[in-house]
Amino acid sequence: MYTQPPYLKKGDKIAIVCPANKLKKSISPAIAMLEDWGLEVITGKSISGDHFNFAGDDEFRAADMQVFLDDTSIKAILAARGGYGGIRIIDKLDFSTFHQNPKWIAGFSDTTAFLSHLLAALNTQSIHGQMPASFETGTPQSLETLRKALFGEDFSYAYTSSFPNRGGQAEGILIGGNLSLLIALQGSVSEVDYTDKILFVEDVGEQEYAIDRMMRMLKRSGKLAGLKGLIVGAFNSVPPQEIPFGQTPEELIFEIVKEYDYPVCFNFPAGHIDDNQALILGREVMLKVSNNDVVLSYK
Repeated sequence: MYTQPPYLKKGDKIAIVCPANKLKKSISPAIAMLEDWGLEVITGKSISGDHFNFAGDDEFRAADMQVFLDDTSIKAILAARGGYGGIRIIDKLDFSTFHQNPKWIAGFSDTTAFLSHLLAALNTQSIHGQMPASFETGTPQSLETLRKALFGEDFSYAYTSSFPNRGGQAEGILIGGNLSLLIALQGSVSEVDYTDKILFVEDVGEQEYAIDRMMRMLKRSGKLAGLKGLIVGAFNSVPPQEIPFGQTPEELIFEIVKEYDYPVCFNFPAGHIDDNQALILGREVMLKVSNNDVVLSYK
């Protein structure tokens, strides 16, 4: 089992940092919402950092993250935004104090590097969910799932997929995140064990051939064969190609896993979309899938 950090309570202090790309807009509305949740919000120096495309150079961003990993009064760390850069600093970080005093780290996209590292190297749960930079466009439901995940309130998911699923029922530990980052972490200490897990994947801005290549890499390495279930989130903003690939992301993923017998669901409301609902990675879940209907609940 993975370690569950203590849930937040009103009055707790949380930190917002920028471990990857720099902010391009104010996150004041997000800070106000977090304060409405009863939290004291501390912002790191990287929030105003500016080094080309990054929120400060690698050493600056790593040092900012380290401050809050080591500060035991901080009960959660939220990545302000994604982009690219987490993988450049993760090996500069010392997680020894964090390991003794675990706290929630939350985000999505590039933050997958940290979320996966927590599971693989530190055996600690984390949250895949909205980030302050996306609060303004996030649906009320997505923000509420993030709040409930942080505060330890019960919630589950039920929706209807527009793409036919492969039915079935499975129980297992939930892992995953951004597909490109999961591939980039292969062979490192941040690579999670996929065996008997329920895998969630999403991505944005990737052409169909790239999605096909990444999923086939997971298949050829044996990772897809050992799963208990597959949750396919949003694969959106796919750039048009001069010569069509011939398959949508959903169609190519379905073909790649067609020989396995575990449940597979599509159109899960998570990823680079407004309705990016929070997922607790490292938590045991129950997945129930019919032809179009999906229910995911935490055990």
